[in-house]
This record gives sequence, structure tokens and C-alpha cells, in this order.
Amino acid sequence: MMRLVKAGLMFGNLVEVRSPALIARYNRALKHLTGKETKLSEFHVDISGYSPEIGDELGDILYLNPNGCNRQFILLTTDQKTAPLLNAQFSSSRSILRNFITTNEKQLFALTAREAVAGELMNSVFNVDHPRDLLKIQHIEVEADTVQSHVADGQKLQKMLDTFNTQQDAWWDDVLIADMIETAKIAGDINRNPINLEQREYAQTNYHTQHFGGVYIFRDLENPTMIASQISDQFDDLPIDHVIDINNRNDVAKFLTQNELVEPIVNAKSMDVAAVLLQKIDFIVINVLAQKLPSISNITRRDIRRLIQQYGDEMPAEFDGLMDLYRWSAAGGKWPHITSDHPAFFYTLRATNHGDKDLVNALLAQLTPMDFRTLFICHKELFYAAYRNWPDAKKNYVVQFLEAEYQMDKEGAREALFGNEPEMKEDDADADDIETIIRRVGPWGAVRNMK
Repeated sequence: MMRLVKAGLMFGNLVEVRSPALIARYNRALKHLTGKETKLSEFHVDISGYSPEIGDELGDILYLNPNGCNRQFILLTTDQKTAPLLNAQFSSSRSILRNFITTNEKQLFALTAREAVAGELMNSVFNVDHPRDLLKIQHIEVEADTVQSHVADGQKLQKMLDTFNTQQDAWWDDVLIADMIETAKIAGDINRNPINLEQREYAQTNYHTQHFGGVYIFRDLENPTMIASQISDQFDDLPIDHVIDINNRNDVAKFLTQNELVEPIVNAKSMDVAAVLLQKIDFIVINVLAQKLPSISNITRRDIRRLIQQYGDEMPAEFDGLMDLYRWSAAGGKWPHITSDHPAFFYTLRATNHGDKDLVNALLAQLTPMDFRTLFICHKELFYAAYRNWPDAKKNYVVQFLEAEYQMDKEGAREALFGNEPEMKEDDADADDIETIIRRVGPWGAVRNMK
């Protein structure tokens, strides 16, 4: 994994903490939350304040995420808003934290200037022992304050000020005035620097969780659905319309297409479809070559074409399907009929432009594991798990490719692959027009019915 770390592909964009004052603040917050402290003189933290170095020191990578359920956090600076979230158990956690920091940035900036802000992403369950528990999580409430309770004292002071300004004879209430003075020593001038934190509650409707081997939950659809990576008896009789085994390709495909959550990449606006398809084909070929050759680090596309001729009989069905689609896209070859049970099917899709675009792209990344770039961008935890089992030849190639091709222009790569434009609308083209046919059924033909 050190290859990833050195290339900035793992633990990248973390916030460095080396100031004795910040370390002291972190320790006060850490002790407040967990009863533990760090002896490190420098470390790095993610958006939640989790530090991989401290996790290693304590022998507990979930020291800020007990039971993997209610994520705790420590904010030393609002700069943490751009950092990643490590060891995320729920896909929504980072977006909630970032939204909370952005919404309250001025207040949090004032608070963290003198003390760390500690808190928790609270839901209605404390343990996730059964898939049923996941469906009990409806909202996430952000509970946050300093160790010295500046926010609570600020709210308390505001209530006392309201009482002082509205009640008759408050000027002669010595106890009230004394309490106001003592509370103001902690809360400060709340008129100039209000510290009331806004937007504390967030809906938890559609999300992915690492629990139970990986589960995707879509609850705000007409037919709420759960897609599970490791189906067991625990998934029987759940209070949700559908439970789909991720290995049941036809059911997954029907769910995605009927709810208009995906589109064929051949429909994508402003995308060089042929180039994207060719890159996906390269990744599939690399997966085969890494099993055959001791090193592929400096391999070129010309080398790949030559080696395809040598190992062509060992290429998987995904290769054949995408090659057919590439020939059609690049040179007007025969239209491929790729059905939902074809291994290449999910490689031909991307999420449409909707609120759960990232969630759907994460699901597609899991369904297309040989496309390591999409896996890295959309489902990092799964990427890291897969990386551990790859041969060294593939590890070296992947690190080299991502460092050179993705790290240099992350935003451009994301836009080129996943877009940011609304879904294309159908026009009044003739029924025999090939563009109309593509939009209607996609490059795979009709999706099989669920059994």
C-alpha cells in the first residue's frame, strides 16, 4: 500500500497537525469523546479529524467511529472540509460533514480559533447488528460543541439576554446579571460573533454502507430497494419493497434502467465515447497481462495491441463486448447486441444526472471491477481492498497510470467520464434512426425481466 501513499493516492489531501497548541486541543477533544489521548508530536487528519497515524498508535482504526455506526469528529480547522473521509462506513457521512462545515464556516472558524470542536453524527441506532437496523436510520443529527461547551453556553447566554430584554424589572435581578457575566466570559460577545450552529439534521435516504459486506439502499423511489453484496438469511422479510442480490445482473439492470438511474455512455454529451471505450478495453487487457508478464509498468498502447494478438484467446467476454461497441462507435461497425446478462453490460453505463449520481456510480464501479480508474474514483474502499490482492505488475501499472493520468487533472477526468449535464431528451427523430434506437433501448437491447 506504500506505493499508493507515496503517489498521493492514499491518505492524500489530509490536514497536517504539528503545532503543540493544536495537538493539545486535539487531545482535549479526543479525551472528551473517547477517553484516549495521543502521544504523537505530529499527525494528519481527515475531514472528521480521524488520523491514520493515531489509529495505528491506538491499534483501532475506528477510534472515532465506535461500532461503525455513529461517526464522531474533531474539527481543528475549517480547512478540513476539503479532506477525504477515511474508513467511511456510510457513503453519506462525508457529504454531511462537509455541508455542516460549509454552512457554519464563519461560526466554526471563530470557535476553532480558540478550541477544537468535537461532535457526532447521530442516528437513531447505536449498533447495526441486522440489516433491519439500516432501515431504522432516517435522519442524521449533527451534535457539535467545544469541550468547554461554547455553543451551549452561547445559546444559554442568548436565552438570558432575551429574558433580560423582555422581562420587567430585569435590571434589578442581580442573579441574572451575574449569570450573564460569568457565561459571557466563556461564550464571548455573541452579538458580534454569534455561535449558533445551523442545519443540524440531514435526511438519510439513499446511501451505501460497508456493513454486511456492502449494501446499497434506495428509499426515495416509487419502489424502495436494497441491493446487497452478500445475501444471507438476514435479508429475508425486511420492511422494504425489494431486496436484490448484486450478483443477479438482470435484476440489478432492471432496477437501474426502470428508475432511469443510468444511461449508456454512447448517449453522453461532450464525451469522446470511442476514447473512453478504448481506455476501458485497455484496463481489461492490463488485467490479463498482469497475470502473464512480470512487469507492464511502461507498456504503451502499441504494446497492448501486439500483446492482444498473443493472448487474444485468453481475453474475457468483457473485452469482446466492449470491442464490438468500440468498432461501432469509432468506425461504424456492426451494431452490438449486449444484453443485461452480458459481462460487458455494466461497463457501457454511467449514472444519469440526479441527486444520487455518486451512489449509482459507486454501484457501477463495484459491478465493473476491471475498470480500476472508475473503482478508484467512485469506490475507494473497494479499490483499496482489491488492490491488496493484485499481482505486483498490476499494482505498479495502476499507480503509474493514476498518478500520471488522473492526479494531474482530477476534475477534468471526472467530468469527461461522468459529466455534469442534464440527461439528454429524446427528439422526434424517425423510428429507424440509430440515435433514437440507442436512446430507447441502449447498446444492449432489451433488459431481461426480473424473475
